[in-house]
Formats: sequence, structure tokens, C-alpha cells
Amino acid sequence: MAAVVIAFVFFRTRPAPLPHLGAMPDFSLQDENSHPLDLADLRGKIWIADVIFTRCAGQCLLMSAHLAALQKELPPTLPIRFVSFTTDPAFDSPAILKKYAERYNADAARWIFLTGDKSALRHAIVDGLKLAAIDKTVAEQQDANDLFVHSAKFVLIDGAGQIRGYFDGETEASLPEIAAAARRLAKEL
Repeated sequence: MAAVVIAFVFFRTRPAPLPHLGAMPDFSLQDENSHPLDLADLRGKIWIADVIFTRCAGQCLLMSAHLAALQKELPPTLPIRFVSFTTDPAFDSPAILKKYAERYNADAARWIFLTGDKSALRHAIVDGLKLAAIDKTVAEQQDANDLFVHSAKFVLIDGAGQIRGYFDGETEASLPEIAAAARRLAKEL
């Protein structure tokens, strides 16, 4: 009887494995230091990705603040990186992204901001991360910085480039969940 109870407790408290939701295709972009970066550079690392643009006055600010909180929560000894893709490469040059990174105290060794060719970004964001990133027409814009509709999700990717989870990037309550999932993946490396 005791063995049954122990087995029940052991198996019941073990979390279900994170799903495999797709694979990131290779991409070639530029980071905030004007260095090239592709998928191979992230192999062996767990990463949490999001989509932002620096002129955004709404959800991007909140999402970047939440990634900054995750950066503080997850120790630098873990192989976890943060990757922010811009939807506005015409404006978000490496220099602009670097200034934006400073605003959030982004650890340059852990948090990467990516820009590049619009079609390469679209490939990584839409085809890879499976997130929305749509340019607004002038008629749809409410002000000069209301340029895009994009997802507010954080995407958790494992060391093999497999998408393992989607989390709400706007809600502070989701941060413990994504931190726990990232820690679980780091233990699997």
C-alpha cells in the first residue's frame, strides 16, 4: 500500500513535459551591436522571444518590462537568453535597438535585439515563431507611432530550436509560469 501511495505522489507531482509546437527555421539578422546572428548562434540555449518595435507606446513597453523582470528572475548561470525581434527595421537600426536595450538594463550577454531585412524578419516572426506582425495602413493608424499590429506573446524555444510554449507577454501573472518552464528546459540540457 505504501508503495502505491509513493508512486502516486511521485508521478502526480511530476509536471507534464512541455509540448513540441514547431521548429524555428534558420534566419540571418543583425543584433543591436551590428553583429550578424542566426539560429545556429542560439543552439544549445533556451530562449524567450518576443516581437516589439521601439516607437511603440503601448504593449511593447509592457512586454519589454516583463522581459527585464524575467532577466532579473532567471540567474545568468542558466543557459537562457532573451531575444526581441523588431517589426520596424526601417527605423529600428542597431543603434536605436542598443539605446532601447539600455532603457531596460538589458544584459548584453543575455538579451539580444534583432533587426535586418524586412522579409527576413517576417520569415523569423511569422513563419518561425508563428506570431502575427502586420503593418498598419495610414488609415488604420491612430497616431504617428501606431504602425503595427503584432502578437503580445512570449515564445519559449529550446536548445534545438523547437518551440515549447507560448505565454502572455502583457500579463505579469504569467511570468512565474514562463520562468518555471524555462528552468525545466534548462535542466534538460
